[in-house]
Amino acid sequence: MGVCRTTDVPQIAERLKTYVEKGRHGDMQWMAERMNWRGNPQDLWPQARSVIMLAEPYTPDHDPLEVLERRDRAAISVYAQNRDYHEIVKKRLKRVGRWLLEQAPDEEIKVFVDTAPVMEKPLAAAAGLGWQGKHTNLVGRDLGSWFFLGSVFTTIELPVDGAETESCGSCTACLDICPTDAFPAPYQLDSRRCISYLTIELDGPVDDDLRPLLGNRIYGCDDCLAVCPWNKFAAEARDIRYAARDELIAPKLAELAVLDDTEFRAMFSGSPVKRIKRGRFVRNVLYAIGNSGDGALCGVAQGLTDDADAVVADAARWAVGRLRP
Repeated sequence: MGVCRTTDVPQIAERLKTYVEKGRHGDMQWMAERMNWRGNPQDLWPQARSVIMLAEPYTPDHDPLEVLERRDRAAISVYAQNRDYHEIVKKRLKRVGRWLLEQAPDEEIKVFVDTAPVMEKPLAAAAGLGWQGKHTNLVGRDLGSWFFLGSVFTTIELPVDGAETESCGSCTACLDICPTDAFPAPYQLDSRRCISYLTIELDGPVDDDLRPLLGNRIYGCDDCLAVCPWNKFAAEARDIRYAARDELIAPKLAELAVLDDTEFRAMFSGSPVKRIKRGRFVRNVLYAIGNSGDGALCGVAQGLTDDADAVVADAARWAVGRLRP
């Protein structure tokens, strides 16, 4: 944990404005909305005096890059291989908040975990939990890269922790490994080329020139996190609910592609994957099938060329065209 003030991140308003003006937020219109709150935490809750930032590790116990070589299997981002972190982290934040109010019953708190226009990474950096690396994710000396962030805003005036020093040095591993060249420059991200955005946030078809670059990644991408040298100091995950379910480490593309809506919701019950719904999920699976080079999967894709979801049908036809030119 670390503590900062709501006023300790004066740079984020201009950075956010530039990001949106360049269109790098893609279709995520929520980033352009309420920019005054997102860019200035003090505007979000003027009475707040301190922000407690907390980090919870979900460090994997397997190499998440290994599955990328198994082209008939699907790569699902580590954070989504078990329970949805929103629910777990939110409950823990509330427990911390209740304890805090027991010590100071006349004060107030608000807890957030991706549930409000709060820019958690800059606040966490200001609170000394780490720094935003060249891939724009937070990196901590004692945490590595694999951790979730949550915040407790409070009216209590708490002593603050100093910001962490940026320590990426000359390393460019995270930039070099990106399959889609989503980093226009160090410390800058264009979400329109980011696989996490393309597979999770983007509705509709992915551009033809980007589809081959997705490989077999069907939900998110861990490449830039996985190669960070600071992960040798990564904190160990302490909650069993973050441990990967065996069936989600490297599931078969052929089995995922044929899930109907009911089967999809049952398989990913309690998982963050569920929120992209069956259509977007199967779309991603079909892109992975098209990239597999495995002719045995052509029949699976062929069976979805007339799917009721037009985007799924388009992805199926693309996959068939790749496997049977």
